[in-house]
Amino acid sequence: MEKLNPAELTQAFSHLIAQIAVAPTGARLAAISGQVAVDAAGTLVGGSDHAAQARQCFANIRAALAALDVCPRDMLQMKIHVVGHRPDLVPAIFAAGRDVFGDSWPVCASTWIGVETLAMPEWLVEIDALVAVS
Repeated sequence: MEKLNPAELTQAFSHLIAQIAVAPTGARLAAISGQVAVDAAGTLVGGSDHAAQARQCFANIRAALAALDVCPRDMLQMKIHVVGHRPDLVPAIFAAGRDVFGDSWPVCASTWIGVETLAMPEWLVEIDALVAVS
């Protein structure tokens, strides 16, 4: 995957996101549905803690990547939806992602979206992704 950060756009977040992500020639695209903080049994993980819920969301994304037999570096785009967004949630949620992905953090095109609510009132974070599958 080609990742571009043109000089005309900020470089301040280049350790977390790519301003532009281009799929390799011949790759198929896979869309990973919004993952919320539920485990395989459907049990909510993290209670009312945004970071704990985000950790489960990222773990679910990692499991979906494994099911596709791709790596985090194959992610083209990630959207993070956060209920009741506040600036102090940003470092905690990204830290949760680092806990899950470690050094393989998916630097890709990224959007953070503050929302009023998600489909269920107990869900605080939802993350979806677009992936290049070679």
